[in-house]
Amino acid sequence: MVLTGQYCPESLHSAISQQAREEALEAIIHWPNYQRTDLLELSDLADELGIAALYYKDESSRFELASFKALGGAYAVQLVLRRSISRELGQEVTLEDIEKVRYPEIAGRFTVVTATDGNHGRSVAWGAQRFGCQCVIYMHEQVSKGRQQAVELFGAKVRRVKGNYDDSVHAAAVDATSQNWLIVSDTAWPGYLEVPRTVMAGYTVMTHEVMAQWPLQSPPTHVFIQGGCGGLAAAVCLDMWCHYGSCRPIFLIVEPEAAACLYESVQACERRSVNIERESVMAGLSCGEVSLVAWPILKLAADEFLTITDEPVAPLMRRLARDHSIIAGESAVAGLAGLTEARLNEVLWQQLALTEKSRVLVFGTEGATDPDIYQHLVQSS
Repeated sequence: MVLTGQYCPESLHSAISQQAREEALEAIIHWPNYQRTDLLELSDLADELGIAALYYKDESSRFELASFKALGGAYAVQLVLRRSISRELGQEVTLEDIEKVRYPEIAGRFTVVTATDGNHGRSVAWGAQRFGCQCVIYMHEQVSKGRQQAVELFGAKVRRVKGNYDDSVHAAAVDATSQNWLIVSDTAWPGYLEVPRTVMAGYTVMTHEVMAQWPLQSPPTHVFIQGGCGGLAAAVCLDMWCHYGSCRPIFLIVEPEAAACLYESVQACERRSVNIERESVMAGLSCGEVSLVAWPILKLAADEFLTITDEPVAPLMRRLARDHSIIAGESAVAGLAGLTEARLNEVLWQQLALTEKSRVLVFGTEGATDPDIYQHLVQSS
């Protein structure tokens, strides 16, 4: 299904409102050390693939977290604390009050909690440290020690959970209820929708940047974007469709074969969960449950859903490092891998309307968020 030529329906405009996206932008651009990340041209790869242009949004320099996730979790912590401290005081406080930690004693009494494969947890922990509250992070048993240590550097306490990412999400939710903690999850479920919307609004700062940076007179024809639980993909699709209107790109969602909950959902025409029995090297995309907030957006906005194996990941990471001096983590190259793998299948290439005139955008969502894993993959033969 190709939706170019159609305007974004009103039902999606309200999913993450323009006001929410603008408020996120206004808050985040005033954080210390904010700067736009680079949009880089990969002309050599574009020539090899036979397309007109290929651009890579490089999130490896995003704040001190080297990941787009810095835009979501930390911003949600700021909003959750504002709401909680306002309730405690019986008066409204501002986002600037939270940013400046003007109520340190009250903030310190609150604990935020989330589950993570790594990057979202780092963002929540970073936000908690900056805004003065406590933080507990749940990680499943397959998350690397390096990613645990990265979270602990921001003062968070880590609890390990047997099973996969979705098991850690459930454990965090149960304990948060019993301990009266504040859940700051990027995954939505029944009765828990507003905070994931806030996280996704934070992500649209990245799309705001990339649309301002886009150097060509005509907009992208195709956007390849990572799947996961769907939050990032939905935020990107919604924000760019609202901006470009009927000139919107074709949106292609890319997931690991081992964690293709979005692909399975679209095949079934309803949300489906998958039991992750084998972890993908793309750890940040290893999600088995689709976000309740993301699904209504993606089922209307996304044109195609693709799955990839782990095989192209390390070679693309090495190539970006060698030829472009880009530090791309394992989840960063998923969209690019979807594009390069599609080139190997002529029928699929034509089905995706990719031609010598195509202008493609991909999102390099993270840098070396686990340096040991990054070095192993880049240096492997």
